[in-house]
Amino acid sequence: MPFFGIILIGFLSGKLARLPRSGLAWLDFYLIYVALPALFFDILSKTPIDELMRGSFALATTTSTFFTFLIALCVGRILTGSPLRIAALQGLIGSYANVGYMGPALTLSALGGAAAAPTALIFCFDVVLIFSLLPTMMAIFGEEQRPFLATARLILRRILTHPFILGSIAGVLGSASGFAMPEAIAATINMLRASAAPAALFSIGVTVALQQVDKPYRELPALVAVKLLVHPLMAWTMVNLVGGFPPVWVQAAVLMACLPPAATCYAAAQQYRLYVDQAASGILIGTAASVITVTATLYLVTHGLVPVLGN
Repeated sequence: MPFFGIILIGFLSGKLARLPRSGLAWLDFYLIYVALPALFFDILSKTPIDELMRGSFALATTTSTFFTFLIALCVGRILTGSPLRIAALQGLIGSYANVGYMGPALTLSALGGAAAAPTALIFCFDVVLIFSLLPTMMAIFGEEQRPFLATARLILRRILTHPFILGSIAGVLGSASGFAMPEAIAATINMLRASAAPAALFSIGVTVALQQVDKPYRELPALVAVKLLVHPLMAWTMVNLVGGFPPVWVQAAVLMACLPPAATCYAAAQQYRLYVDQAASGILIGTAASVITVTATLYLVTHGLVPVLGN
């Protein structure tokens, strides 16, 4: 209730205040460049380094996102006959969860600090996957052909300069070095961390309230179903196939995968000037439907009804 309650407050604020979308600019800047990087730094710097080196877990969850992307891409192509550059955006809607804004708020509140390491690993490697996959597909199938080296440089720059990635790298280095932050700086980081989740959830609510759905798109319910139902099932399958992870890691993987499409889907559509209205509608529909699916998944996870095979 508190989780979706803050989203609802943001949604009602967006509907009632009627402020322009540009009013979110400073809040989004604060979240992307200040609060959420501080959150990822804090949770990672306090996590034992050996937990952050579980490459098999990152491989399992990232593979599940990639397989779900391919499923959503195929579903979009079948339902709309879209060219591959549009199908890539359909695949994004059906596979890229809101792991940055909603992920830490959900997993840490539901599972506690033990979920910090798997949450950060899923976020970092999903970002690397999407920031690599989408520009590559657009370079190959897009109307504007971009040289391979230029595409590679673009991908590396977007990954290595992403504030969340930089905050995560700093956190891993802090964990490896065992460096203790001065008390004043640590207190500041704790304040920023505490503000990240509620501010992110409020921003999601306002963003959804400002989305315009001009007309129905028949493929969106199917893409949202892939995101909210197929993706968590795929994550559970892949993590259990690899095996050997604590139950809380499996639960974190399922929770992260059950989240609705990220606002990044809309930003990507705007960047490539393709599928913009559909992406906005997909985020709106996905976030609304996730009230039911995420709540159901939370119930299963917190009541020990998500089986962990091999443990």
